[in-house]
Amino acid sequence: MPDTLTLKLAHINDTHSHFEPSRIQFTLNHQHEPQPIYVHTGGCARIKAQLDKARNQAEQSGQEFIFLHGGDSFQGTLYFREFQGEANATLLNQLQPVAMVLGNHEIDGGNGPVREFLDRINFPLLAGNMDLTAEPDSAMALKGHKNLKYFQPEDQCADVIIREYQGTQVAIFGITLDMMRDIARPDPGTEFINAQQVTQNTMAKLHQQGIVHIIVLSHLGLPADKMLAEQVDGISLIVGGHSHTLQGDFSALGLSNIPYGAMVNGTPIVHAGKYSETLGLADITFDHLGRVTHLTGNNYFMLSREFSRKNGQPFSQSEHEAIVKQLQQQNGILWDDEDATIAQLIQTRYRPSIDALENQIIALVPNELVHSRLPSKLLPNGSQLAPWVGRAMYKAAKQQDNRIDFALHNAGGVRQSLSSGALSMADVLGRMLPFELPLVTYQIRGRFLYEVLESAINAATNNSVVGTGTGSFPYTYGLRYSYDGRKPIGQRITKLEVMQQKQWRPLQPDSLYTGVSTTYTAAGKEGYQPLLQMEWSQIMSCTTLPGAFAHFVTDADAWQEPLPPNVHYTSHMTTTEPTAQLTEK
Repeated sequence: MPDTLTLKLAHINDTHSHFEPSRIQFTLNHQHEPQPIYVHTGGCARIKAQLDKARNQAEQSGQEFIFLHGGDSFQGTLYFREFQGEANATLLNQLQPVAMVLGNHEIDGGNGPVREFLDRINFPLLAGNMDLTAEPDSAMALKGHKNLKYFQPEDQCADVIIREYQGTQVAIFGITLDMMRDIARPDPGTEFINAQQVTQNTMAKLHQQGIVHIIVLSHLGLPADKMLAEQVDGISLIVGGHSHTLQGDFSALGLSNIPYGAMVNGTPIVHAGKYSETLGLADITFDHLGRVTHLTGNNYFMLSREFSRKNGQPFSQSEHEAIVKQLQQQNGILWDDEDATIAQLIQTRYRPSIDALENQIIALVPNELVHSRLPSKLLPNGSQLAPWVGRAMYKAAKQQDNRIDFALHNAGGVRQSLSSGALSMADVLGRMLPFELPLVTYQIRGRFLYEVLESAINAATNNSVVGTGTGSFPYTYGLRYSYDGRKPIGQRITKLEVMQQKQWRPLQPDSLYTGVSTTYTAAGKEGYQPLLQMEWSQIMSCTTLPGAFAHFVTDADAWQEPLPPNVHYTSHMTTTEPTAQLTEK
């Protein structure tokens, strides 16, 4: 075995069907004043061009090259809604990853879309803690698929791929969220085993085989990756995803400063942001024991040379030259080379369907509505947009069932803010509400609404529970509530009212109320388990979350009625009394 192994690593994660460049904001220092600029970055064609360059550089310097995807290719844009994973598979095949780990959004629609994806890809999908022992036999079963590496019950280990680099065997296995059933929709018989235990077992088996160069491809999120590295010795490298973490010092651009390749218990961990905006590149040296002795790298934006102000207006030539000069001095910037084959594939095979939706204007939005998953100092009542989505759900359900009292949905179902001005069908279906979730009506006793609100907020904020992420935070229409996270568990909803006969009335624990949610939250995902105590439920088979909102905004009077805040939130980390109060009406 050679004394050292040198690799050039490229990695992406949480790409979420962002095949074309994404518009992002930087804030530069111009004449001692912050100057916001908008520029497009990334996308598949630019990633492919940079991958080709990195491969060539590795070959010329005597390195091996490895490209990995940290999961969550699915969902996110109209490309997924229109093509349901076919475009994802086609374009990833063009990028040629060594492997990808299964993300939670791959299994949002159950096992069927995963099977179709597996049938199309020419690289392995890693899910080392996905247990298919009890999966029913069928033509669309995942078990036994040649492109899937999953849990092996006979030795309680992940199935591993082995690659030989410079005469050294390198093992790669994938670990994904073991709380998958709480946030996604795997089919019955598909379970997810404890990530730490499977990693521990697999590491021990590999070491028994004399393999010490071990890469864990993870879709756990950076905090959980750090815990995994701390708890399991000997992992050479973790390549991660799920938390959308942009590592690297981008403070000069007005963005985060998080160390790239942070070392935990001798294991470096790398993440590459989100939405195909950046590409992670690193030169790594391993010793004969599989330990990383040198890692130099960063995430890289892949920018065009066209810059604009927020309103789309260009900068003057002198301003443009100053911006380019400043960006050229920043580590983590590559420029707009792109692969012509991929660019043409997107434009000819996939883009025409998207253009049709972009050109379908359905409404004019009078004011910007900011979406923030959690309340904050700037937005003490939380999202400005999510309550309007709740109103749209309520209106759609009320047309079919006059008994509807309220709408309840989770913050993660809304993906971005809503700008003022023209609103296209593409904005709604592909950007703001990309999850094609049917609505469901149900009847439930008041006591369980108290429970579900507290449970969902606890899950969103990690307050006394192992959380499921900020997307769990609940937004309502027809209900308004106060939550005090400093109180004991079970007592944190201090006020809960329902709108009936145009008046706010205290919600009675033993009374029955009729609500509307998406099938996702109604299934008890992400802290919404108390909804499973409903008396009855009925799916509105012809009405989806984005469809309800699109129909709502086509009404010329949709924005006329004011929408007072329904959320009064005090964090468990707050020491002072809250200032934002529920508006009485």
